[in-house]
Amino acid sequence: MRVPYALTFVAAAVGMILIFIVGGLILQPPLPLIVEAGFDRPLISPNADGVDDIAVFTYVLARPAVVSLSLTSEEGRAFYFRREQPRNDDEYSLLFSGVVDGFLHEGEMVYGVVERRLIPNDVYTWRLEAEAESGDAASATGSLQVEAGDTPLPIMSEFRIAPDVFSPNQDGVADRVSINVYLEKDVERLDVILLGRGGLRIPISARVEERQYGEAGRHRFDYEGGIDLGVDPPPDGSYQVIALAQDKVGQRVRMDGALTIELGGKPYAEIKPQAVGVEVAFAVQAYEERFHSTAAAMGDLLPLPEDSASLADSQQITVPLGQMLVFRLTVDNYGDVPIRTSGPPPGTVYRQDQLAGSLGAFDESGAWRVGIQCETSMTSFPYRWAVAADENLVEAFDEASGNTYRYLPPKSRAVVWGGVQFTQAEARNPQNCWAGLIHEDVAVSLRNNHVGMRSIMIADPNADARS
Repeated sequence: MRVPYALTFVAAAVGMILIFIVGGLILQPPLPLIVEAGFDRPLISPNADGVDDIAVFTYVLARPAVVSLSLTSEEGRAFYFRREQPRNDDEYSLLFSGVVDGFLHEGEMVYGVVERRLIPNDVYTWRLEAEAESGDAASATGSLQVEAGDTPLPIMSEFRIAPDVFSPNQDGVADRVSINVYLEKDVERLDVILLGRGGLRIPISARVEERQYGEAGRHRFDYEGGIDLGVDPPPDGSYQVIALAQDKVGQRVRMDGALTIELGGKPYAEIKPQAVGVEVAFAVQAYEERFHSTAAAMGDLLPLPEDSASLADSQQITVPLGQMLVFRLTVDNYGDVPIRTSGPPPGTVYRQDQLAGSLGAFDESGAWRVGIQCETSMTSFPYRWAVAADENLVEAFDEASGNTYRYLPPKSRAVVWGGVQFTQAEARNPQNCWAGLIHEDVAVSLRNNHVGMRSIMIADPNADARS
């Protein structure tokens, strides 16, 4: 029986392949897992003087493996520079400055967590261990001397977060958090980080002060949730604050703290039109002495005026001298956070020469108020009112200050009204007057400035008689 040529050819080819494989194994056996390993020098003095501060450790793997590099002192204590790190088959070079995974000496107490630390002066036996996925393992050893490397840790003897609960919403109450760090020595890096959701690391900026970056002493960091830059703060919840100090040698100490964000968010409010074509409704009303207010005694509040939509077509309003210009508008808090406000309440009547401070209603950082201003006003929005009547506001007690604050809730609207008694005719007559929504010590946005501008004529009924 004759064997087919094809079968003979296949058998011959397989035989040749086996011969090549066996021959290759005989002539060139498999390389060891660790082909080579070692430091480029026998001694280092890691003291940041620029001389023998760093040694280069080089190793070559023939196959992918998990590697660890340790150094064992003469007393038998092991320190790890790399621990169970996966690596591919390749050549690797590491810079070693004597800094290893953090450790403490027996009986030593350190404020914070030592993440990286310089090993003590000694003669060490280094050991590189590698284990392949197949279970194949190998190791290489040698010696390295460390001297003149006794360097103190970059200790942070103070790490304080105040307050530890804050509400970044620009209401002037607990809007910012201050982190104080005290360095016992000069460091190369000092970072304070807020650890956000999903591992997001948010850097916290240091305040600009006379102390230089990394200089020993107290450093203050300031955080407002990014809201001053127009960025929404992180969502409400609990967060971790991390401070990291690292010296020139590479030693690193970490401090951890907790921070809670609540009622955080960018505030949004605006003056909503009263009717089509009427942003602010103005009207003229007779003045009564019972409306007169001072800081010592508030007068009666003006009743809520009727919605004066009919004034939409009037280009100029004439106010007889001694009478009141009355306004009515609506504040819309269309944001997701409450907005804080302060008095005087809607319905308050000002005399032309009075300011909000004349009634004891001084500016409060973060408070929102409605204001009226005219072209001849000596200050910006001298006449101011709370953004809602008391029944439309909610109160919140602040334990830190002991104060009770009032807020217009989110997604709500409120009507604001008041009056100004004109007691003298100005050189500019008529003049324009308008309303605004003021976020005190923050901003008067463009959309909330010069709202409902109207021409106001002050008429003196006795002018003709005097002339």
